[in-house]
Amino acid sequence: MSALEREPLESVATAEASREPTVLVIDDIPYLLDVAALFLGRTARVVTAVGGRTGLEAARRLQPELVLCDDTMPEMDGLAVCRALRDDPQLANTPLVMLLSDPSAEAHGAAIRAGANDVISKPLERLGLVSAVSRFISPTHSKARGLPRIDTEVAATVMSADNEGKGTVRNLSRGGAFIETDLPLVCADEIGLRFQLPGSEATLRASAEVVWRRHHYESEPNVEGVGLRFIEIDASSTRALDDYVYEHRTAH
Repeated sequence: MSALEREPLESVATAEASREPTVLVIDDIPYLLDVAALFLGRTARVVTAVGGRTGLEAARRLQPELVLCDDTMPEMDGLAVCRALRDDPQLANTPLVMLLSDPSAEAHGAAIRAGANDVISKPLERLGLVSAVSRFISPTHSKARGLPRIDTEVAATVMSADNEGKGTVRNLSRGGAFIETDLPLVCADEIGLRFQLPGSEATLRASAEVVWRRHHYESEPNVEGVGLRFIEIDASSTRALDDYVYEHRTAH
């Protein structure tokens, strides 16, 4: 089957019989659906749906391994699709990657708060899209859903609701960080974070949720800190993080 061939949504039996993982792509622009299908044609079985309501129906019928969903669609946008999936007992744990046309930190935060597992900014790039999808459908890696990470030692400013303090980013990915800090943070706290990547003059700003607290980090046994998931972070900052992590992983 050609990567550009849009499969009929009624082909549920075919989907169930396929050994390939099914990736459902939802967008209101057919051209962008074709681009995504072309990029992913060798990675998974791609099913496309035009519009949020049609996509939600397809997800319920096909039970895909992964959903890629555009954020801005008429009638039912990507945030509404994401929330509907999270409210559906059969789809609540299905990974969803939001495709953002809005590069702002607020749009990124809205997608994460709606329940998106990852966010990719448009325009779509083949390698980035394939890499993101492969993390969620890989059958061979027990930690396939984790983003590439590197150990770091980067000074940061940490801002909680009541305090501002210093910290050191000890581990970093595009999606979050482990940071050493003396601030009394607990799980579910949302904090502000500012830091500069080595070699860059730009200051990265993000809000982040504390997802776990640890009394030490593996490579630094005397370090106390918290694991963070970035919530509000703009597209240029996520690209900078992606590039920085890639460069330092491949250098070792």
